[in-house]
Amino acid sequence: MDDWFTIEEIAPQTFAISEYKHWEETHCYLLCGQERAVLIDTGLGVSNIRKIVDELTKLPVMVVSTHVHWDHIGGHQYFDNIAVHEAEKEWLSVKFPIPLQVVKSNLTKLPCDFPAEFNINAYQIFHGVPQKILHDGDFLDLGGRKIQVIHTPGHSPGHCCFYELEQECLYSGDLIYKGCLYAFYPTTDPQLFYQSVKRLQKYKITRVLPGHHQLNIPVSLIDEVEAGFEKIDRNKQLKQGSGLFNFESFQIQI
Repeated sequence: MDDWFTIEEIAPQTFAISEYKHWEETHCYLLCGQERAVLIDTGLGVSNIRKIVDELTKLPVMVVSTHVHWDHIGGHQYFDNIAVHEAEKEWLSVKFPIPLQVVKSNLTKLPCDFPAEFNINAYQIFHGVPQKILHDGDFLDLGGRKIQVIHTPGHSPGHCCFYELEQECLYSGDLIYKGCLYAFYPTTDPQLFYQSVKRLQKYKITRVLPGHHQLNIPVSLIDEVEAGFEKIDRNKQLKQGSGLFNFESFQIQI
């Protein structure tokens, strides 16, 4: 297998495909049912994630996007069945909100042993028309396995988490992880971010699988992040330009 990716079977027919060699440490997740599979995000796009997926399953695969940011849609180019939330359809099909040069600068801002075939000069942001539009509350039926779409805006307008009811498992994208949570971009909304985290507290969750960094994180991190946002809001600082707030196992940049 491609040594750029680290593959872990984290539950039966559930695989984490991670890019630990890059500072973003992105995670994508392949969930296989009896009839079809979904791949949650496709990472940076510096190596062909489709080759990894094809080695793990022969089922038809649909890519579902937690959100349309460069580090989560890089490998969309290798798939022909892609789903995004309705609020970010045009980011994918019309115009990505961040200039290509900014994306390239982010991609290469720290030293990295990229794959031999990767050429930064040829790197492009994925552009294409999604085959499926996601809405809050939708269910993705994989055959004997169902995944629910939870619209959780804030980090981006169409950010979604994916919840597997039977497993009580949440794929949290960029809403919950150990690291710096970003709500300072022009397209972010700190108030919506806070409300989305609060919404997660209504679900019965026994495992959180994040979009970045440490893979095994405690479910209690949801409550910790909510408390962090609550404190910032209480101090009337939950607005862009307020700066960087440090907590025990995460940061919030607003």
